[in-house]
Amino acid sequence: MIKAIVVDDERLVRKGFISLIDWPSFGVMITGEAGDGLSALALLEEQETDLLFVDITMPGMSGFDLIRQVKLRFPAIRCVVLTCHHEFDYVQEALRLGAVDYIVKTLLEVENAGATIGRLVERIQWEQCAREMLSGGGEARMLHADSALVYVPLKPPGHEEELLRLGAGKRARLIALRTLWISPLSKAAAEAEGRRELSASLAGRWQVVLVKGLAGMRLQEAEDMLEQWLRPALFYAGDGDCEPVTIGLDELKRLGESGNASGMAGAGQNPLETGTNLRWTLERTEWESFTGSVHSRRVPEEELKRFAVSLLGNWQGYLLGTEEAALLQAEAELARNWCQWKNWLRNFAGHVQRRSFELGMSKEVLLCLIRAVRYMRRHAGDKINQSDVAAYINMSRGYFSQCFARFAGETFGECLRGMRLQLAKTLLLTTNIPVCEIACRSGFEDDRYFSRLFREHVGRLPSEYRAEGMGYEQAQARQI
Repeated sequence: MIKAIVVDDERLVRKGFISLIDWPSFGVMITGEAGDGLSALALLEEQETDLLFVDITMPGMSGFDLIRQVKLRFPAIRCVVLTCHHEFDYVQEALRLGAVDYIVKTLLEVENAGATIGRLVERIQWEQCAREMLSGGGEARMLHADSALVYVPLKPPGHEEELLRLGAGKRARLIALRTLWISPLSKAAAEAEGRRELSASLAGRWQVVLVKGLAGMRLQEAEDMLEQWLRPALFYAGDGDCEPVTIGLDELKRLGESGNASGMAGAGQNPLETGTNLRWTLERTEWESFTGSVHSRRVPEEELKRFAVSLLGNWQGYLLGTEEAALLQAEAELARNWCQWKNWLRNFAGHVQRRSFELGMSKEVLLCLIRAVRYMRRHAGDKINQSDVAAYINMSRGYFSQCFARFAGETFGECLRGMRLQLAKTLLLTTNIPVCEIACRSGFEDDRYFSRLFREHVGRLPSEYRAEGMGYEQAQARQI
Protein backbone atom coordinates (compact mmCIF):
# COMPACT_ATOMS: atom_id res chain seq x y z
CA MET A 1 0.00 0.00 0.00
CA ILE A 2 1.34 3.45 -0.95
CA LYS A 3 1.12 5.88 1.99
CA ALA A 4 0.40 9.46 0.98
CA ILE A 5 0.07 12.92 2.55
CA VAL A 6 -1.72 15.94 1.04
CA VAL A 7 -0.32 19.43 1.68
CA ASP A 8 -2.45 22.47 0.77
CA ASP A 9 -3.11 25.69 2.69
CA GLU A 10 -6.80 25.74 1.66
CA ARG A 11 -8.66 23.26 3.85
CA LEU A 12 -11.67 22.85 1.53
CA VAL A 13 -9.44 22.26 -1.48
CA ARG A 14 -7.48 19.70 0.50
CA LYS A 15 -10.60 17.86 1.65
CA GLY A 16 -12.10 18.03 -1.83
CA PHE A 17 -9.02 16.51 -3.42
CA ILE A 18 -8.95 13.68 -0.90
CA SER A 19 -12.67 12.88 -1.30
CA LEU A 20 -12.60 13.08 -5.11
CA ILE A 21 -10.68 9.83 -5.60
CA ASP A 22 -11.27 6.26 -4.49
CA TRP A 23 -7.73 5.91 -3.16
CA PRO A 24 -7.87 2.28 -1.89
CA SER A 25 -8.77 1.08 -5.40
CA PHE A 26 -5.36 2.34 -6.53
CA GLY A 27 -3.50 0.86 -3.58
CA VAL A 28 -3.07 4.27 -1.93
CA MET A 29 -3.82 5.23 1.68
CA ILE A 30 -4.06 8.91 2.66
CA THR A 31 -2.33 8.83 6.04
CA GLY A 32 -2.29 12.55 6.79
CA GLU A 33 -2.74 16.13 5.64
CA ALA A 34 -1.12 19.47 6.36
CA GLY A 35 -1.87 23.12 5.72
CA ASP A 36 1.70 24.39 5.38
CA GLY A 37 5.25 23.25 4.75
CA LEU A 38 6.45 23.21 8.37
CA SER A 39 3.49 21.07 9.47
CA ALA A 40 4.16 18.71 6.57
CA LEU A 41 7.82 18.26 7.57
CA ALA A 42 6.81 17.57 11.16
CA LEU A 43 4.32 14.96 9.96
CA LEU A 44 6.97 13.29 7.79
CA GLU A 45 9.21 12.99 10.85
CA GLU A 46 6.50 11.06 12.69
CA GLN A 47 5.26 8.58 10.09
CA GLU A 48 6.43 6.57 7.10
CA THR A 49 5.39 8.17 3.80
CA ASP A 50 5.83 7.18 0.15
CA LEU A 51 4.05 10.00 -1.67
CA LEU A 52 3.52 13.71 -1.04
CA PHE A 53 0.99 15.89 -2.87
CA VAL A 54 2.24 19.48 -2.57
CA ASP A 55 0.51 22.78 -3.37
CA ILE A 56 2.88 25.35 -4.89
CA THR A 57 1.52 28.63 -3.51
CA MET A 58 1.42 28.42 0.29
CA PRO A 59 2.20 31.10 2.89
CA GLY A 60 5.59 30.91 4.52
CA MET A 61 7.27 27.92 2.93
CA SER A 62 6.28 27.56 -0.72
CA GLY A 63 5.68 24.21 -2.37
CA PHE A 64 9.00 24.55 -4.19
CA ASP A 65 10.83 25.10 -0.88
CA LEU A 66 9.06 22.12 0.66
CA ILE A 67 10.10 19.86 -2.21
CA ARG A 68 13.72 20.97 -1.74
CA GLN A 69 13.56 20.10 1.96
CA VAL A 70 11.92 16.74 1.31
CA LYS A 71 14.58 15.81 -1.25
CA LEU A 72 17.30 16.61 1.27
CA ARG A 73 15.74 14.96 4.35
CA PHE A 74 13.52 12.21 2.87
CA PRO A 75 15.00 11.32 -0.55
CA ALA A 76 12.84 8.20 -0.96
CA ILE A 77 9.58 10.17 -0.89
CA ARG A 78 8.04 10.99 -4.27
CA CYS A 79 6.52 14.48 -4.68
CA VAL A 80 3.60 15.44 -6.92
CA VAL A 81 2.80 19.12 -7.41
CA LEU A 82 -0.76 20.40 -6.96
CA THR A 83 -1.15 23.70 -8.75
CA CYS A 84 -3.61 26.09 -10.32
CA HIS A 85 -0.84 27.20 -12.65
CA HIS A 86 -0.26 25.17 -15.80
CA GLU A 87 2.20 27.61 -17.32
CA PHE A 88 5.39 25.98 -18.55
CA ASP A 89 7.68 27.84 -16.13
CA TYR A 90 5.89 26.44 -13.06
CA VAL A 91 5.88 22.92 -14.44
CA GLN A 92 9.53 23.11 -15.50
CA GLU A 93 10.65 24.33 -12.07
CA ALA A 94 8.71 21.59 -10.28
CA LEU A 95 10.18 18.84 -12.43
CA ARG A 96 13.66 20.33 -12.12
CA LEU A 97 13.40 20.06 -8.35
CA GLY A 98 12.58 16.37 -8.62
CA ALA A 99 8.77 16.20 -8.67
CA VAL A 100 7.65 13.07 -10.49
CA ASP A 101 4.47 14.67 -11.86
CA TYR A 102 2.11 17.62 -11.51
CA ILE A 103 -1.69 17.92 -11.28
CA VAL A 104 -3.57 21.07 -12.31
CA LYS A 105 -6.31 21.33 -9.70
CA THR A 106 -8.65 23.35 -11.92
CA LEU A 107 -8.55 20.61 -14.58
CA LEU A 108 -9.07 17.65 -12.22
CA GLU A 109 -12.58 16.22 -12.51
CA VAL A 110 -14.29 13.01 -11.43
CA GLU A 111 -14.08 11.74 -15.03
CA ASN A 112 -10.31 12.09 -15.38
CA ALA A 113 -9.11 11.77 -11.77
CA GLY A 114 -8.91 7.98 -11.90
CA ALA A 115 -6.77 7.92 -15.02
CA THR A 116 -4.47 10.59 -13.61
CA ILE A 117 -3.87 8.81 -10.31
CA GLY A 118 -3.62 5.43 -12.05
CA ARG A 119 -0.72 6.61 -14.21
CA LEU A 120 0.99 8.12 -11.18
CA VAL A 121 0.66 4.93 -9.11
CA GLU A 122 2.00 2.80 -11.97
CA ARG A 123 5.09 4.97 -12.14
CA ILE A 124 5.71 4.77 -8.39
CA GLN A 125 5.23 0.99 -8.39
CA TRP A 126 7.65 0.76 -11.27
CA GLU A 127 10.33 2.75 -9.45
CA GLN A 128 9.82 0.80 -6.24
CA CYS A 129 10.24 -2.47 -8.14
CA ALA A 130 13.49 -1.24 -9.67
CA ARG A 131 14.85 0.04 -6.34
CA GLU A 132 14.09 -3.24 -4.59
CA MET A 133 15.97 -5.17 -7.25
CA LEU A 134 18.98 -2.89 -7.22
CA SER A 135 19.16 -2.56 -3.45
CA GLY A 136 19.51 -6.29 -2.90
CA GLY A 137 22.86 -7.93 -2.32
CA GLY A 138 24.49 -11.26 -3.10
CA GLU A 139 22.07 -13.53 -4.94
CA ALA A 140 19.62 -10.67 -5.56
CA ARG A 141 22.23 -9.14 -7.86
CA MET A 142 22.88 -12.37 -9.72
CA LEU A 143 21.06 -13.12 -12.99
CA HIS A 144 19.69 -16.66 -12.96
CA ALA A 145 17.71 -16.45 -16.21
CA ASP A 146 19.57 -17.16 -19.45
CA SER A 147 17.48 -14.68 -21.46
CA ALA A 148 16.24 -11.17 -20.78
CA LEU A 149 14.35 -8.46 -22.61
CA VAL A 150 16.35 -5.23 -22.69
CA TYR A 151 14.54 -1.94 -23.36
CA VAL A 152 16.56 0.76 -25.14
CA PRO A 153 14.87 4.21 -25.06
CA LEU A 154 14.70 5.97 -28.41
CA LYS A 155 14.63 9.71 -29.13
CA PRO A 156 12.57 11.24 -27.66
CA PRO A 157 12.86 8.86 -24.67
CA GLY A 158 10.05 6.46 -23.95
CA HIS A 159 8.06 6.64 -20.72
CA GLU A 160 9.26 4.03 -18.24
CA GLU A 161 5.86 3.55 -16.62
CA GLU A 162 4.38 2.16 -19.82
CA LEU A 163 6.67 -0.88 -19.52
CA LEU A 164 4.90 -1.81 -16.30
CA ARG A 165 1.58 -2.18 -18.14
CA LEU A 166 2.96 -4.90 -20.40
CA GLY A 167 2.12 -8.47 -19.48
CA ALA A 168 5.77 -9.44 -19.78
CA GLY A 169 6.70 -6.62 -17.44
CA LYS A 170 4.09 -7.56 -14.85
CA ARG A 171 5.20 -11.19 -14.67
CA ALA A 172 8.95 -10.57 -14.74
CA ARG A 173 11.17 -8.41 -12.59
CA LEU A 174 12.13 -5.08 -14.10
CA ILE A 175 15.58 -3.74 -13.33
CA ALA A 176 16.79 -0.19 -14.00
CA LEU A 177 20.31 0.04 -15.40
CA ARG A 178 22.06 3.34 -16.06
CA THR A 179 20.22 4.14 -19.30
CA LEU A 180 18.50 0.83 -20.07
CA TRP A 181 15.85 -1.40 -18.49
CA ILE A 182 16.13 -5.18 -18.30
CA SER A 183 13.50 -7.86 -17.62
CA PRO A 184 14.90 -11.39 -17.04
CA LEU A 185 12.78 -14.17 -18.57
CA SER A 186 12.51 -17.58 -16.98
CA LYS A 187 10.75 -19.54 -19.73
CA ALA A 188 11.02 -19.83 -23.51
CA ALA A 189 7.26 -19.29 -23.71
CA ALA A 190 7.73 -15.88 -22.12
CA GLU A 191 10.11 -14.93 -24.95
CA ALA A 192 7.50 -15.66 -27.60
CA GLU A 193 4.84 -13.78 -25.66
CA GLY A 194 7.19 -10.88 -25.14
CA ARG A 195 7.87 -10.67 -28.86
CA ARG A 196 4.18 -10.40 -29.71
CA GLU A 197 3.36 -7.90 -27.01
CA LEU A 198 6.39 -5.65 -27.22
CA SER A 199 6.38 -5.30 -31.00
CA ALA A 200 2.77 -4.12 -30.85
CA SER A 201 3.04 -1.89 -27.79
CA LEU A 202 6.39 -0.12 -27.89
CA ALA A 203 7.10 0.60 -31.56
CA GLY A 204 8.62 4.04 -32.03
CA ARG A 205 9.37 4.65 -28.35
CA TRP A 206 11.62 1.75 -27.34
CA GLN A 207 13.93 -0.64 -29.13
CA VAL A 208 13.48 -4.08 -27.59
CA VAL A 209 16.34 -6.59 -27.58
CA LEU A 210 16.25 -10.23 -26.53
CA VAL A 211 19.68 -10.91 -25.00
CA LYS A 212 20.74 -14.53 -24.38
CA GLY A 213 23.58 -16.11 -22.42
CA LEU A 214 23.13 -14.18 -19.17
CA ALA A 215 22.73 -17.06 -16.71
CA GLY A 216 25.19 -16.96 -13.81
CA MET A 217 26.35 -13.40 -14.54
CA ARG A 218 26.40 -10.74 -11.88
CA LEU A 219 24.06 -7.84 -12.55
CA GLN A 220 26.86 -5.26 -12.43
CA GLU A 221 28.89 -7.15 -15.03
CA ALA A 222 25.87 -7.49 -17.33
CA GLU A 223 25.06 -3.81 -16.92
CA ASP A 224 28.59 -2.75 -17.88
CA MET A 225 28.56 -4.92 -21.01
CA LEU A 226 25.09 -3.89 -22.13
CA GLU A 227 25.62 -0.17 -21.54
CA GLN A 228 28.95 -0.17 -23.39
CA TRP A 229 28.31 -2.48 -26.33
CA LEU A 230 24.60 -3.00 -26.92
CA ARG A 231 23.72 0.18 -28.78
CA PRO A 232 26.56 -0.03 -31.35
CA ALA A 233 25.80 -3.72 -31.94
CA LEU A 234 22.07 -3.03 -32.14
CA PHE A 235 22.54 -0.33 -34.77
CA TYR A 236 23.54 -2.92 -37.37
CA ALA A 237 21.36 -5.77 -36.06
CA GLY A 238 17.98 -6.88 -37.35
CA ASP A 239 16.08 -5.73 -40.39
CA GLY A 240 14.77 -2.43 -39.07
CA ASP A 241 11.20 -3.47 -38.23
CA CYS A 242 9.69 -3.28 -34.74
CA GLU A 243 10.25 -6.96 -33.89
CA PRO A 244 12.63 -7.48 -30.96
CA VAL A 245 16.18 -8.26 -32.08
CA THR A 246 17.90 -11.35 -30.66
CA ILE A 247 21.57 -11.05 -29.77
CA GLY A 248 23.86 -13.36 -27.82
CA LEU A 249 26.14 -12.22 -25.06
CA ASP A 250 29.05 -13.91 -26.82
CA GLU A 251 28.51 -11.55 -29.76
CA LEU A 252 28.75 -8.56 -27.44
CA LYS A 253 31.93 -10.03 -25.97
CA ARG A 254 33.46 -10.31 -29.44
CA LEU A 255 32.72 -6.65 -30.01
CA GLY A 256 34.44 -5.81 -26.74
CA GLU A 257 37.49 -7.92 -27.52
CA SER A 258 37.90 -6.21 -30.89
CA GLY A 259 38.14 -2.84 -29.17
CA ASN A 260 35.58 -0.13 -28.89
CA ALA A 261 32.35 -1.25 -30.56
CA SER A 262 31.64 2.31 -31.68
CA GLY A 263 34.96 2.58 -33.52
CA MET A 264 34.91 -0.51 -35.70
CA ALA A 265 35.58 1.28 -38.97
CA GLY A 266 39.05 -0.26 -38.73
CA ALA A 267 42.25 0.57 -40.54
CA GLY A 268 42.28 1.96 -44.05
CA GLN A 269 40.05 4.48 -45.74
CA ASN A 270 36.60 5.08 -44.33
CA PRO A 271 33.97 4.05 -46.92
CA LEU A 272 32.19 7.36 -46.35
CA GLU A 273 35.25 9.19 -47.64
CA THR A 274 35.16 7.34 -50.96
CA GLY A 275 31.38 7.69 -50.94
CA THR A 276 31.69 11.44 -51.46
CA ASN A 277 32.25 10.76 -55.18
CA LEU A 278 28.55 9.72 -55.37
CA ARG A 279 29.23 6.90 -57.82
CA TRP A 280 27.08 4.70 -55.57
CA THR A 281 24.05 6.83 -56.45
CA LEU A 282 24.22 5.93 -60.17
CA GLU A 283 25.94 2.56 -60.47
CA ARG A 284 24.53 -0.67 -59.06
CA THR A 285 27.88 -2.34 -58.38
CA GLU A 286 29.15 0.78 -56.61
CA TRP A 287 25.99 0.86 -54.50
CA GLU A 288 26.50 -2.72 -53.36
CA SER A 289 30.17 -2.11 -52.64
CA PHE A 290 29.55 1.14 -50.74
CA THR A 291 26.67 -0.04 -48.53
CA GLY A 292 28.32 -3.42 -47.97
CA SER A 293 31.51 -1.76 -46.81
CA VAL A 294 29.65 0.56 -44.41
CA HIS A 295 27.85 -2.42 -42.89
CA SER A 296 30.80 -4.80 -42.68
CA ARG A 297 33.09 -2.21 -41.10
CA ARG A 298 30.41 -0.96 -38.69
CA VAL A 299 30.80 2.73 -39.42
CA PRO A 300 29.54 4.58 -36.30
CA GLU A 301 26.09 6.15 -36.39
CA GLU A 302 27.43 9.64 -35.71
CA GLU A 303 29.63 9.45 -38.81
CA LEU A 304 26.62 8.49 -40.92
CA LYS A 305 24.75 11.50 -39.58
CA ARG A 306 27.62 13.83 -40.48
CA PHE A 307 27.83 12.25 -43.93
CA ALA A 308 24.12 12.88 -44.51
CA VAL A 309 24.46 16.51 -43.40
CA SER A 310 27.34 17.04 -45.82
CA LEU A 311 25.40 15.48 -48.70
CA LEU A 312 22.44 17.78 -48.13
CA GLY A 313 24.61 20.85 -47.71
CA ASN A 314 26.86 20.17 -50.69
CA TRP A 315 24.28 19.11 -53.27
CA GLN A 316 21.18 21.19 -52.65
CA GLY A 317 20.70 23.28 -55.78
CA TYR A 318 22.69 20.86 -57.94
CA LEU A 319 21.08 17.47 -57.36
CA LEU A 320 18.30 18.35 -54.90
CA GLY A 321 15.57 20.95 -54.85
CA THR A 322 14.71 22.82 -51.65
CA GLU A 323 11.68 20.64 -50.87
CA GLU A 324 13.57 17.43 -51.64
CA ALA A 325 16.38 18.45 -49.29
CA ALA A 326 13.87 19.31 -46.54
CA LEU A 327 12.19 15.90 -46.84
CA LEU A 328 15.53 14.11 -46.69
CA GLN A 329 16.51 16.19 -43.67
CA ALA A 330 13.32 15.12 -41.86
CA GLU A 331 13.95 11.46 -42.74
CA ALA A 332 17.53 11.67 -41.46
CA GLU A 333 16.34 12.95 -38.09
CA LEU A 334 14.13 9.85 -37.69
CA ALA A 335 16.72 7.25 -38.78
CA ARG A 336 17.90 5.14 -35.84
CA ASN A 337 19.47 2.00 -37.33
CA TRP A 338 21.44 0.90 -40.37
CA CYS A 339 18.36 -0.41 -42.16
CA GLN A 340 16.73 3.05 -41.98
CA TRP A 341 19.96 4.79 -42.98
CA LYS A 342 20.34 2.45 -45.94
CA ASN A 343 16.82 3.41 -47.05
CA TRP A 344 17.78 7.07 -46.62
CA LEU A 345 20.82 6.61 -48.85
CA ARG A 346 18.64 4.81 -51.40
CA ASN A 347 16.21 7.75 -51.41
CA PHE A 348 19.08 10.19 -51.92
CA ALA A 349 20.34 8.08 -54.82
CA GLY A 350 16.84 8.10 -56.29
CA HIS A 351 16.85 11.92 -56.35
CA VAL A 352 20.23 11.91 -58.12
CA GLN A 353 18.96 9.46 -60.74
CA ARG A 354 15.83 11.56 -61.34
CA ARG A 355 18.02 14.64 -61.71
CA SER A 356 20.10 12.84 -64.35
CA PHE A 357 16.89 11.97 -66.24
CA GLU A 358 15.56 15.56 -66.00
CA LEU A 359 18.81 16.96 -67.40
CA GLY A 360 18.95 14.35 -70.14
CA MET A 361 22.52 13.49 -69.18
CA SER A 362 24.20 10.13 -69.06
CA LYS A 363 25.52 8.95 -65.72
CA GLU A 364 29.07 9.35 -67.02
CA VAL A 365 28.51 13.05 -67.79
CA LEU A 366 26.73 13.66 -64.48
CA LEU A 367 29.57 12.01 -62.53
CA CYS A 368 32.06 14.23 -64.37
CA LEU A 369 30.09 17.32 -63.33
CA ILE A 370 29.98 16.08 -59.74
CA ARG A 371 33.77 15.69 -59.87
CA ALA A 372 34.02 19.20 -61.26
CA VAL A 373 32.02 20.74 -58.39
CA ARG A 374 34.07 18.87 -55.80
CA TYR A 375 37.30 20.04 -57.47
CA MET A 376 36.06 23.63 -57.55
CA ARG A 377 35.25 23.55 -53.83
CA ARG A 378 38.67 22.17 -52.95
CA HIS A 379 40.47 24.77 -55.06
CA ALA A 380 38.11 27.76 -54.73
CA GLY A 381 40.92 29.84 -53.24
CA ASP A 382 43.35 28.98 -56.02
CA LYS A 383 43.73 30.64 -59.40
CA ILE A 384 41.63 28.19 -61.40
CA ASN A 385 39.46 28.84 -64.41
CA GLN A 386 36.97 26.97 -66.56
CA SER A 387 39.68 25.47 -68.77
CA ASP A 388 41.48 24.02 -65.73
CA VAL A 389 38.34 22.30 -64.45
CA ALA A 390 37.33 21.00 -67.90
CA ALA A 391 40.80 19.51 -68.33
CA TYR A 392 40.62 17.91 -64.88
CA ILE A 393 37.49 15.95 -65.83
CA ASN A 394 38.70 15.28 -69.42
CA MET A 395 35.97 17.29 -71.13
CA SER A 396 36.24 19.97 -73.82
CA ARG A 397 35.86 23.51 -72.52
CA GLY A 398 32.86 24.33 -74.72
CA TYR A 399 30.94 21.15 -73.89
CA PHE A 400 31.77 21.51 -70.21
CA SER A 401 30.51 25.10 -70.18
CA GLN A 402 27.23 24.04 -71.76
CA CYS A 403 26.65 21.05 -69.46
CA PHE A 404 27.73 22.87 -66.31
CA ALA A 405 25.28 25.74 -66.83
CA ARG A 406 22.40 23.24 -67.14
CA PHE A 407 23.59 21.27 -64.14
CA ALA A 408 24.24 24.20 -61.77
CA GLY A 409 21.58 26.60 -63.03
CA GLU A 410 24.22 29.31 -63.43
CA THR A 411 27.43 29.91 -65.35
CA PHE A 412 30.78 28.52 -64.28
CA GLY A 413 31.98 32.01 -63.30
CA GLU A 414 28.92 32.71 -61.13
CA CYS A 415 29.22 29.37 -59.41
CA LEU A 416 32.94 29.73 -58.67
CA ARG A 417 32.39 33.25 -57.36
CA GLY A 418 29.72 31.92 -54.99
CA MET A 419 32.09 29.24 -53.71
CA ARG A 420 34.79 31.83 -53.12
CA LEU A 421 32.41 34.08 -51.21
CA GLN A 422 31.35 31.11 -49.08
CA LEU A 423 35.01 30.35 -48.37
CA ALA A 424 35.51 33.98 -47.37
CA LYS A 425 32.55 33.80 -44.97
CA THR A 426 34.05 30.77 -43.28
CA LEU A 427 37.46 32.42 -42.94
CA LEU A 428 35.91 35.61 -41.57
CA LEU A 429 34.09 33.72 -38.81
CA THR A 430 36.76 31.15 -37.93
CA THR A 431 40.03 33.11 -38.15
CA ASN A 432 41.50 36.49 -37.23
CA ILE A 433 43.19 36.90 -40.61
CA PRO A 434 42.99 40.46 -42.01
CA VAL A 435 40.31 41.06 -44.64
CA CYS A 436 42.89 41.79 -47.34
CA GLU A 437 44.52 38.40 -46.79
CA ILE A 438 41.13 36.64 -46.71
CA ALA A 439 40.40 38.17 -50.11
CA CYS A 440 43.61 36.64 -51.45
CA ARG A 441 42.98 33.24 -49.82
CA SER A 442 39.48 33.20 -51.29
CA GLY A 443 40.71 33.67 -54.85
CA PHE A 444 40.23 37.46 -55.19
CA GLU A 445 43.30 39.41 -56.29
CA ASP A 446 41.88 42.87 -55.46
CA ASP A 447 40.68 43.28 -51.86
CA ARG A 448 38.66 46.39 -52.72
CA TYR A 449 36.85 44.51 -55.47
CA PHE A 450 36.33 41.68 -52.97
CA SER A 451 34.78 44.02 -50.38
CA ARG A 452 32.48 45.59 -52.95
CA LEU A 453 31.39 42.20 -54.31
CA PHE A 454 30.91 40.82 -50.79
CA ARG A 455 28.60 43.71 -49.89
CA GLU A 456 26.60 43.27 -53.10
CA HIS A 457 25.94 39.59 -52.42
CA VAL A 458 25.85 39.45 -48.61
CA GLY A 459 24.49 42.91 -47.81
CA ARG A 460 27.35 43.83 -45.46
CA LEU A 461 31.04 44.60 -45.72
CA PRO A 462 33.38 41.75 -44.72
CA SER A 463 34.38 43.54 -41.50
CA GLU A 464 30.70 44.07 -40.58
CA TYR A 465 29.88 40.43 -41.33
CA ARG A 466 32.73 39.29 -39.08
CA ALA A 467 31.73 41.65 -36.24
CA GLU A 468 28.09 40.53 -36.35
CA GLY A 469 29.08 36.86 -36.49
CA MET A 470 31.43 37.15 -33.54
CA GLY A 471 28.80 39.05 -31.57
CA TYR A 472 26.29 36.26 -32.16
CA GLU A 473 28.78 33.59 -31.08
CA GLN A 474 29.56 35.49 -27.87
CA ALA A 475 25.86 35.84 -27.10
CA GLN A 476 25.37 32.12 -27.61
CA ALA A 477 28.34 31.35 -25.38
CA ARG A 478 26.91 33.50 -22.60
CA GLN A 479 23.58 31.65 -22.82
CA ILE A 480 25.37 28.30 -22.57
